[in-house]
Amino acid sequence: MSETSNISLGRRKKSIARARFIKGKGKIIINDRDVKDYFKRSSLVMELKEPLSIVEFDNKNDILVNVKGGGLSGQAGAVRLAIARKLQEINSDYRSKLKKAGMLTRDSRVVERKKYGQPGARKKFQFSKR
Repeated sequence: MSETSNISLGRRKKSIARARFIKGKGKIIINDRDVKDYFKRSSLVMELKEPLSIVEFDNKNDILVNVKGGGLSGQAGAVRLAIARKLQEINSDYRSKLKKAGMLTRDSRVVERKKYGQPGARKKFQFSKR
C-alpha cells in the first residue's frame, strides 16, 4: 500500500485534518505537539477522543495528526472526523457504532456570508421612519 492510503481526512468549518495511525504507545500527536499541549481546553481533547472511546480502541497505536486552518473548535471537530474515518477503515465492524453516534457525518455548518446593505449576515442597520 502507498503512504497516502494510510491517511484519513476530516474537515470542519475552515479546518482540515489529516490523521494516520502508527505503532506506538497510544499517544495523540497534533502538529508535532502533544494533544494536551495543542488543545488547552479539556472539552476539546474529550471531543476528539470520542470515537476512540465509542469503539473501545486499544492504545497500541500512536495517532499522528496534521491540522491547519480555522480555530481550535473547528480543528478539534476535523481531527475527530479524521480519527473516526480511520477507525472505520481499520475495522469495518466499528462502522455501525460510529455511524450510530454520528461520528462519520461531516458537520456542514459554516459561517453565513455577510450581505451587502447590512452590517452582518442577519443583522440590519437601524430603521428610521422619519
